Amino acid sequence: MAGGDTGLLLGTGIFGAWLATLVLALLTDPAGWTPAALGLVVALRTLLQTGLFILGHDAMHRTLVPGRQRLNDGLGRLALLLYAGLPYARCRHHHLRHHRFPGSRLDPDFRRANGDGALRWYARFMGNYLSLGQLVLLLASWLAVAGGLMLLEPRQALAVPTFWVLPLVLSSFQLFLFGTYLPHRGDGSSPAGRHAVRSLGYPHLLSLLACYHFGYHREHHAHPGVPWFRLPQLRGHVPHQHGHGYGPADDSRPLRPGR
Repeated sequence: MAGGDTGLLLGTGIFGAWLATLVLALLTDPAGWTPAALGLVVALRTLLQTGLFILGHDAMHRTLVPGRQRLNDGLGRLALLLYAGLPYARCRHHHLRHHRFPGSRLDPDFRRANGDGALRWYARFMGNYLSLGQLVLLLASWLAVAGGLMLLEPRQALAVPTFWVLPLVLSSFQLFLFGTYLPHRGDGSSPAGRHAVRSLGYPHLLSLLACYHFGYHREHHAHPGVPWFRLPQLRGHVPHQHGHGYGPADDSRPLRPGR
């Protein structure tokens, strides 16, 4: 199976599983669940929520559906909209800047001061992608769905914060921890003027569950045109350190205005 077909097939599976689990979970009363079952479903929903962002991320690099830009960008736009109402064009602009200038003042994902802790870094990271308008859109969506569920059964409205809001919050921490903080925090050992990007080196299954192999971060920065499911194949084939502009040039062509 070609890489583009594989990416589209996996992406369709993630989209479908996210939607199916959301609908099924919203039609239940979480108050009647055992803690173990509740935790398992929240964890699954969190993993699928993160998967939406990974699909949007691969679309930003034009690797979700290679060679079919309109379909690639359309699916990426849908993935980020479902993830958290994120605008695809702005996210792509920020992310490609991160790849061009990792660890510099021009990097929108990096901490700006050496003394920044994880929480301040996380807050700045989220502020670069979420706007007040998107938060209002999310809140309106959640309230509308919760209101509709209350007409069926008042207690079912609890399913919205439990199976929709909470997985989004947990997913944002997951993406920040495994996709930004751990790979980019540095240890002061990098040569002057260069930024060390580290890979986390987890076993294959743990790497997948942690963040869809995003822990292979050095490999991703060196080869941004490789989709998420092929990153483990690059292990051991990338130098331990790279600086600004390391690796092949990414596809940085902008979207048309308004897209």
